[in-house]
Amino acid sequence: MEKDKLLIIEDDTELSTQMKWGLNQEYRLLMAEDRPGAMEIVKKERPFVVTLDLGLPPNPGGVEEGFRALGDILEHDPLLKVIIITGLYEKERALKAISRGAYDFLTKPVELEELQVILRRALYVARLERENRELLERAGSDVFEKMLGTSPQIQKVFEMIRKVATTEASVLIVGESGTGKELTARAIHHRSARREGPFVTINCGAIPETLLESELFGHEKGAFTGAHIQREGWIEAAEGGTLFLDEIGDLSAHLQAKLLRFLQEQRIERVGSREEIFVDTRVLAATNVDLTEALRKGHFREDLYYRLGIVVISMPSLRERNGDVLLLAKAFLQRYSLENKKRLMEFTPRALRAIELYRWPGNIREMENRIKRAVIMADDAKVTAADLELTSHYAKYASRGLKEAREALERDMIQGALARNKGNLTSTASELGVSRPSLYDLMDKLKIARKQ
Repeated sequence: MEKDKLLIIEDDTELSTQMKWGLNQEYRLLMAEDRPGAMEIVKKERPFVVTLDLGLPPNPGGVEEGFRALGDILEHDPLLKVIIITGLYEKERALKAISRGAYDFLTKPVELEELQVILRRALYVARLERENRELLERAGSDVFEKMLGTSPQIQKVFEMIRKVATTEASVLIVGESGTGKELTARAIHHRSARREGPFVTINCGAIPETLLESELFGHEKGAFTGAHIQREGWIEAAEGGTLFLDEIGDLSAHLQAKLLRFLQEQRIERVGSREEIFVDTRVLAATNVDLTEALRKGHFREDLYYRLGIVVISMPSLRERNGDVLLLAKAFLQRYSLENKKRLMEFTPRALRAIELYRWPGNIREMENRIKRAVIMADDAKVTAADLELTSHYAKYASRGLKEAREALERDMIQGALARNKGNLTSTASELGVSRPSLYDLMDKLKIARKQ
């Protein structure tokens, strides 16, 4: 088995001889005595780990050349692990080097056993980081319309988007909150013949029912109190493009009937008018509620369901996407490290384990928000399970069965959100990213009382 490469940058002959004697059985050693020689080896041999004495010629009594070497090495390869060898009373300089990207430091006289422990740990981290980088580079070819994933579950979604985008069919996108329903709708629009037209999004659960009809269909001047001017609605605003109706399950029976007529005839009437207006708009819709259950209860029109769902795309939850959890987590970590102008960060092994164990009830949106916050709040280049606020979460539910653990987590989240919003159900639903009917159903299922 080929040995791992270790570059030793040291001009002290006695120390370099000691290190060669103690390390040549475990590593393929590369030796340099100055910065130019070190950089030549780094570029040619691409070692994973380097030990660097800050006191290098032409001024071995100072540290300027050592810091230049550190900067050059990390500029060439930010993932290379540099271990600083420093004098016993030069700890401040070593800490300064770590703040500039060095991995660790060791004081003279060098204890070989201690050095070997540090080297093994650095090598392990270096391998992980390089594997992560290679994984992300390979995954780059799997980015589909800003959506990332290699699992069969998400690849099936990508294939359906490719097929349906070139048609004029209405599409119903179903799935839990945070699974990427709007991204899917945008991908369909971007790949359609309507890509040059507008893409208009309206959340049917976020607008009061009394205003939603006017928002969708527009109104005439004087149609109701406060209607001081004629105003076109979002359906007209999407002329020549695509209208995306999120949380379609929240539409009232009256608006369901009006929407059905538009889908059948491509004509609308503004509120307060009897004049029909032809509008060329494609409609995509999404919901995180079970519309088949809503059909059974009579809350949703069957004819509208089949008109909207000529094609139905089911978005898999994050926990169902085999192999995508760590891929997405690492991609978000890389994105927000760069966005926040931080050196490329990494997850600790315990954080990676926590990410894999956690059930992600809020799916991709929850993961993205947790990692974004962790990057901002982390004290160093390593993101821990505590930074992600996952430590207590997965430990608390790990001993339970899947169904029991999920219900316990949902109950905790809902009760916490209710407390923060002082029992206001509309605000609670908004914070949790679900519609009001979904929240009511969950509270009934989990036997959480609604305060009157």
